[in-house]
Amino acid sequence: MTVTLKHIVIWKLKEYAEGADKATNAVKLKALLDSCATVVPGIIKFEAVIAQTGLEASYDVLLNAEFASLAVLEAYQNHPTHIAIKPFVGAVREARQCFDYQS
Repeated sequence: MTVTLKHIVIWKLKEYAEGADKATNAVKLKALLDSCATVVPGIIKFEAVIAQTGLEASYDVLLNAEFASLAVLEAYQNHPTHIAIKPFVGAVREARQCFDYQS
């Protein structure tokens, strides 16, 4: 049985930041996350989604990713494409939660 590392991150966005409203920033954040989906070998699953309008959600954007190993997750986290999106994420987020586990 192969053990993989699941990486789930959720962001609550500010109502207004970086000259745009929450909905606009959610779309931009999703696009930036999507640009990271294939930056390193060993990414098994990489799904960035925006909370559905009209349904209950306490957070706005979710990343559901799966990596072949901890080394792959670390390579992803240190990749220049991922590092480059961090200033935007930091500017628009109100809160962030992360949950990593092996399966």
